[in-house]
Amino acid sequence: MSTERIVVDAAIADEFVAKFAARAKELPEGDPTKNAACVIGPMVAKESGPRLNALIDDALAKGAKLASGGRANGALMPATIVDHVKPGMKIYDEETFGPITTVVRVRGVDEAIEMANDTAYGLSAGVFGRDVTRALAVALQVECGSVHVNGATVQNEAQAPYGGMKDSGYGKFDGRAVIDEFTELKWITLEPSVQQYPV
Repeated sequence: MSTERIVVDAAIADEFVAKFAARAKELPEGDPTKNAACVIGPMVAKESGPRLNALIDDALAKGAKLASGGRANGALMPATIVDHVKPGMKIYDEETFGPITTVVRVRGVDEAIEMANDTAYGLSAGVFGRDVTRALAVALQVECGSVHVNGATVQNEAQAPYGGMKDSGYGKFDGRAVIDEFTELKWITLEPSVQQYPV
């Protein structure tokens, strides 16, 4: 799981992005084997960097703004936030698999739900709001296998069924589903001594 897209109402977006970017800039990146304080380690492969840089370049060329971070250097990349992301930008649709997220600005709850669902993926989402009843009503409309109200998108509990919708799902596992799927039943008997059978 990763939080690829953050949908924020335009009324609070400037303040949100400023605070989010300030926090992201505090996160040290590098090699965690050489720096124990490192929070953001290298990506899975050095080829990840050029792919993410191309996504950033495409978004910036189409009107997005870099709120924090920047381009990758091989497999290393700072915590990066791309703001003002819109449909038509490659980063809007593609999964990044790197220390990068996007901010999509909307006007009102209906547009927020539309943007949240405007994706081929649907693994996990979060809905934040002071009015929990309203947030729950929004969560019920988001097309995801898990929707967390006032909680991070990246969470999983072994006792709960886990899996997504759309291109993020092929059923559920964990909870009772994983026990049934991954358990082999085996019968073993134990006698205190060798049993004698009549011949």
